[in-house]
Amino acid sequence: MELVFEKNRPAQDEVSKTLGAINGVKDVVVSSAGDKGMIIRMDEVSEETHQAVLQAVESKFGKVTENRFDSVGPTVGNELKSKSLTAIIVLVLAVTVYIAFVFRKMSKVMSSWAMGLATMVAMIHDVVIPIGIFALLGKYQGVEISAVFVAAILTILGYSISDTVVVFDRVRENVLRFGSKEDFGAIVHKSIMQTLSRSLNTNVTTLLSLIAIFIFGGESIKYFALALIIGIFLGAYSSIFVASPLLVWWSGKKR
Repeated sequence: MELVFEKNRPAQDEVSKTLGAINGVKDVVVSSAGDKGMIIRMDEVSEETHQAVLQAVESKFGKVTENRFDSVGPTVGNELKSKSLTAIIVLVLAVTVYIAFVFRKMSKVMSSWAMGLATMVAMIHDVVIPIGIFALLGKYQGVEISAVFVAAILTILGYSISDTVVVFDRVRENVLRFGSKEDFGAIVHKSIMQTLSRSLNTNVTTLLSLIAIFIFGGESIKYFALALIIGIFLGAYSSIFVASPLLVWWSGKKR
């Protein structure tokens, strides 16, 4: 519910206490919007409770204008879940095929599909952990997994792929340069060290911006920023400690 107050906007805590006293209103989250606006989120309510909320706000804080009132029921929730899973699965499979095609010249060392599969495992790693953390936050803090969270997950996948591809591209360059003269594990290690400073600098500057958004941003983007902080940190970690070791393991299995 988005409201605009004719008089001065009241404090968020006062509005939360007022609405919390209404029967049927649960898990109220209040955030500011513009100069005199306010966005109120709560569990799904009936039209009767909706009108009771408006009356309670007007009786205590003066006349308000309701700009919008959106109710997301279980049907929309199931549709969001289905489309989100489809989007993530399609993205992961498409990236796997793309990586296998781009690194096809690695076939003299290993199957190009090995890089695609290693990238897939790293991406799944980077998605499962934030989902698990937000499942715990949902259980104990009432945090919702919404379309904003899905957007964060897809953004995390983009960063994860970027970090992994940077390392793998350097591996490909070094393999083409040194061929089979040097141990493949040593080549992967050398490639990681050559790209480490670039990856760390990129991720640290991004994380600093996201931490600022998380601390000083509004309630509506707070958990979006948190999901990105977790995911981007994991993306930097997985490219070095998940995808690359899998690649070396795969090359050993092939031999």
